[in-house]
Amino acid sequence: MENDIDGDITDDENKRKQEIITPWKLVFRKFIKNKVAMVGLFIFLILVLSALLAPVLTPYDPYTMDFTQINKPPSREHLMGTDEVGRDYLTRILYGGRVSMKVGLFAVGIEIVIGALVGGVAGFYGGWIDNLLMRIDEIFMSFPFLPLAITISAVVGTSVKPEQKMYIVMVIIGVLSWPGLARMIRGQILSLREQEFVQAARALGIRDSKIIWRHLIPNTVGYIIVSATMGMAAAIMSEAALSFLGLGVTPPVPTWGNLVQNARDIYVLKNRVWLWLPPGIAIFLAVMGINLFGDGLRDAIDPKSK
Repeated sequence: MENDIDGDITDDENKRKQEIITPWKLVFRKFIKNKVAMVGLFIFLILVLSALLAPVLTPYDPYTMDFTQINKPPSREHLMGTDEVGRDYLTRILYGGRVSMKVGLFAVGIEIVIGALVGGVAGFYGGWIDNLLMRIDEIFMSFPFLPLAITISAVVGTSVKPEQKMYIVMVIIGVLSWPGLARMIRGQILSLREQEFVQAARALGIRDSKIIWRHLIPNTVGYIIVSATMGMAAAIMSEAALSFLGLGVTPPVPTWGNLVQNARDIYVLKNRVWLWLPPGIAIFLAVMGINLFGDGLRDAIDPKSK
């Protein structure tokens, strides 16, 4: 009888141990229960895989011109038709997705590095350092993003090659997008720096830089991830806007933004829908998918959400 009781107690203890889950496992479970967020993730992954597998999905080169196939409508040979110099348009869209998402990814990387550095230092030290960095932050936030990005792109990008313009756009978007993230990280660190683990680290004589990067910033990683997803969607939209205006990535390098430029011609807008509608749909799906994914992540990470 005692053996049975001991066995039941052992089983209960094992069940309790198995039920213990880490915070990130809890976030994952909450996220996969969000069907809307999973749809957004699925849409985004389809677009990413399509861009990465472009050489497998299409036999054409995005830069090779064929003047015997100029402005052909969609057909079995060219599923989305051809452009004004005979290039396969499906190929251009797939390779353009690579460039657009690369711009979004690297711009967000720059935003995270600058935002984490400024927000971490401002929140940890406080005082005049915090005041100085936050005033700089407010100066950047006071400028309207798109007009400033257009001005910088027009001035800086006139003397570079089309292949190099992509990197100019990445830097412009990243450098102008960090203030919001910096303020969010600062707010988190202002509360975290008073916690016991920070006081213990200071008592042990650990350097301030180590406390910031190894103890404080990792505790804000959930908010950084959510901000990064939203920032990537915004960066893709910004690149598309700049390229549409002719101030972003310039042809012959394809991006979804400069492919939509075809809609500026009223004849093309009415009679050659295949030249502007597919890249427009691709931008819409990418931004919608990333935003739905980001909203799901935010709800999953937020401990107050049900």
